[in-house]
Amino acid sequence: MPFVSDADAVRIFYTDTGGPGPAVVFGHGFYMDSFMFIPQVEYLVSQGFRVLCWDARGHGKTESPPDRAFTYWDSARDLLAVMDDAGVAHATLVGMSQGGYAALRAALLAPARIEALMLLDTEAGASGEAEKTGYRELFDAWTNPDVPLDPLADSLAPRLIGGTEADQAPWRARWHASDRAAIRAAGECLIDRESVLDRLREIDCPALVLRGEFDQTSTAEKSQALADGLSAAEPVVTIPGAGHAANWTHPDQVNEVLGEFLGRVVAARVR
Repeated sequence: MPFVSDADAVRIFYTDTGGPGPAVVFGHGFYMDSFMFIPQVEYLVSQGFRVLCWDARGHGKTESPPDRAFTYWDSARDLLAVMDDAGVAHATLVGMSQGGYAALRAALLAPARIEALMLLDTEAGASGEAEKTGYRELFDAWTNPDVPLDPLADSLAPRLIGGTEADQAPWRARWHASDRAAIRAAGECLIDRESVLDRLREIDCPALVLRGEFDQTSTAEKSQALADGLSAAEPVVTIPGAGHAANWTHPDQVNEVLGEFLGRVVAARVR
């Protein structure tokens, strides 16, 4: 499995299905990793696409110093470095939650390389003060080894994943197996992110915003503001019954939307 290394002792882990098809690059949400896109990878490979997934700093198999500060602009550069390493000149980006923050910034940094954006359960704004307070309390507890993990997971899993206990179980297991301190710098990045709402008009590639009906983080209002700001966004798609991780709990519905959107992107490219 490949890694991309940089001068800051960061090694970004990614997977690549290879093949000659149009490239799609997936970025995951907080407390998750590229494992969350297994249903989408299998589906898109069957449709002839080349699929790359990468683990963000502080998550999954990516290696980064837990005390080294970074921003989502750095994450966007990580994404572009993955594309470079894989020899991918152009791609559609699919970003879920914080993966969407990186995807938007990558589209601002390298617009000629981004063919389209599919933004899942994400937003373009900054955290409000109440959100920042809640995040700090969560991250302080999460990174404290003296705080039991199970009560934190019991509170987090329904909001972060949604769906059933069976949907949440693989993530609870991954959290127990992870280095809890690794997310400290990633947490500060999340808390301190700035809004890019005022720059969305600079992004003119095709875009689609999708959210779960019961997502309490990426609300209907935030999703609509994101779609309204993008120059070429289609109407917001809502997945009935889904929460924040719609692609994980409702993969068939999300895959159908993703496949149709990518079909339109590919058709437009070959005209």
